[in-house]
Amino acid sequence: MYDLPSVLPVGLAAVAVGFAAAGLIVWRDLGPFARLGPVQRVGLAAALGVGVLAFTIKLSIIATLSSLGHDTLAPTIADPETDQIDRTTVVGRPVWRALPEVAPSPADDPPTPAKIELGRRLFFEKALSRDGASNCASCHDLEGAGGGDGRVTAVGIDGAVGPRNTPTVWNAAFQARLFWDGRARSLEEQALGPIANPIEMGADLAEVTRRLAAGPEWRAGFAAAFGDETIDPPRIARALAAFERTLITPDAPYDRFVRGDATALDARQLRGMALFEEVGCIVCHAGPGFSRASLLAPEGGASGLRLFPALPSDYEAKYRLTEDKGAARSGRAGLWRVPSLRNVALTAPYFHNGSVASLEEAVRVMATVQAGREVTETGRVETRVEWSAETGRLTRRRPLPLSEAEVGDIVAFLGALTSDRLAAVRTKR
Repeated sequence: MYDLPSVLPVGLAAVAVGFAAAGLIVWRDLGPFARLGPVQRVGLAAALGVGVLAFTIKLSIIATLSSLGHDTLAPTIADPETDQIDRTTVVGRPVWRALPEVAPSPADDPPTPAKIELGRRLFFEKALSRDGASNCASCHDLEGAGGGDGRVTAVGIDGAVGPRNTPTVWNAAFQARLFWDGRARSLEEQALGPIANPIEMGADLAEVTRRLAAGPEWRAGFAAAFGDETIDPPRIARALAAFERTLITPDAPYDRFVRGDATALDARQLRGMALFEEVGCIVCHAGPGFSRASLLAPEGGASGLRLFPALPSDYEAKYRLTEDKGAARSGRAGLWRVPSLRNVALTAPYFHNGSVASLEEAVRVMATVQAGREVTETGRVETRVEWSAETGRLTRRRPLPLSEAEVGDIVAFLGALTSDRLAAVRTKR
């Protein structure tokens, strides 16, 4: 930003020169030409001088705003938990960044090869379930379903069907909010939930601890990871979290593009990237994690919950979007964690209840109920006239259109968020 004391003399000098020039022009040229008297000439010169001053002020404002730079600019949004506007950002263009190569870890619990390996073994260990028939990978298929399970909603122990869709575990290490309602604030806090949930793995944590402690290979693994053979739920959670922090995908075409490979995205994906910004998707799906609930979001995931659906539409009933009320804050229900869009092309079906089967339809829904767009074949919309019996008034409005071709462009861009490695595995199947 400009230093006011340093530019003030220059500005005053410019204004003085402008006033002098205006007076000279009026007195020597315009005044004689229009046959103006002395009083009229002074009035005209003053009017022109005021115009010069106003123009100078406008230029100063533009220069000051420009000096802020684009790196600090991001959409201003309201935090639905506090109903306060996020003042840490300024309206402007977002900055596109690649996913980091390494996920953040707690400063007091750094990862080690032994801890990561222990977590990997626990992730695939069926002794963590009540009946010994399932493990974390049962719902989080790391290769075949993009880290989810491909089902509408999760299926747990004894065939129990859960109420919500299984989120992907890939890149969960970057999330500041976990579970659909955002109730967990860390991988460690999240890790034990599915194990003890009666309709997921249904296990008693004390019994899980006894089972593991009975195995010398497990005692040795915990000793290598933590320094002694003690096995307890917090250590189980820490080991699982250490492994999950290795499940990141910074190898998508999008990442290669923003790191400098101009050929990584094709023309359609580039159009979709621009639309993603223009339509407003990036307001909630911000940062390299493509989620406001991400540690990488501008405010570090502090405002990671959003009202969904935010606007009324036919989709609400069609896909039962409001039957599950999600999280509630300050008396308002229907809040949900903003999911990451990383690898979203691999994680159908979509939304908290898994009600939408295709990514194209998910984009249509989001454009309508969150961004206020009207999706049409042609990209043209008619003016809507609405009557309010309460106010006795008519309202005319014309929603911004989004054509089906543009929906396809956005979907193409979302496909560019898919890890090359995961895409290769899916291709081989």
